[in-house]
Amino acid sequence: MSDQYLTVRCRSTRGIVAAIAGYLSEQGCNITDSAQFDDLETGNFFMRIGFCSETGARIDDLRKGFAEVANPFGMDYAFHDSSEKMKVIVMVSRFGHCLNDLLYRWRIGALPIEIVAVISNHMDYQKVVVNHDIPFHCIRVSKENKPQAEAQIMLLVEETGAELIVLARYMQVLSDEMCRKMSGRIINIHHSFLPSFKGANPYKQAFERGVKLIGATSHYVTADLDEGPIIEQDTVRVTHAQSADDYISLGRDVECQVLARTVHAHIHRRAFLNGTKTVVFPASPGSYASERMG
Repeated sequence: MSDQYLTVRCRSTRGIVAAIAGYLSEQGCNITDSAQFDDLETGNFFMRIGFCSETGARIDDLRKGFAEVANPFGMDYAFHDSSEKMKVIVMVSRFGHCLNDLLYRWRIGALPIEIVAVISNHMDYQKVVVNHDIPFHCIRVSKENKPQAEAQIMLLVEETGAELIVLARYMQVLSDEMCRKMSGRIINIHHSFLPSFKGANPYKQAFERGVKLIGATSHYVTADLDEGPIIEQDTVRVTHAQSADDYISLGRDVECQVLARTVHAHIHRRAFLNGTKTVVFPASPGSYASERMG
């Protein structure tokens, strides 16, 4: 796996790749992985480059010097050091399967993140979280105190330096204001039966209608409920011989897998917002061992 990453977004034009590669070469860096995408519909260009310095170049110096390369192209860019783990807040309500899965993957090193807090509107998972030596915060939410509750959440984001919030089946709708403040920094997971089966028990509804595919969708959170840019999806087949409980069990498994892959892509800077869609570069074969999913 590369020691450092460079992510770039700008308007597509000739010479971008050559300029980036030339700069890194001049600074004594060897490119070990590269992915790029030209969106022909929007004219946007996206690139993620993994590289390592063969001369001991510091990332701060690379970042400063790159401005001269980036400015003529109007690049939105960032340098990232893979040794710096992303700080993450996980939020959960009363369905704990995604939380438990994330904690397990974090514990074995499959998700190299720093979980700085777990927030819940219930006390159900306090013991589980505290046993992992992670701070637990119960912030109860009602119609009356919603602004105050979100202010507490945002204060924790500021105090912990969290770069990402993961809604691991957090069953509260976030305000438009919070969604705007945290644009591109909140990930949600839900079943893929929307909008057909809404409410508290979508799997039971799906069972009663004889659904043949169970799925899960992850997305960046926006003010439009469950309609943010999709990052990852997956499905599993079911048959008439399976029960409603089977649907629930299989659905939870898919939700866990999709959410873990989503977090994995985000923390490794492989996911880019592209209007109402996303660009998600696959993990490179050469980096799979150190980006393993367990």
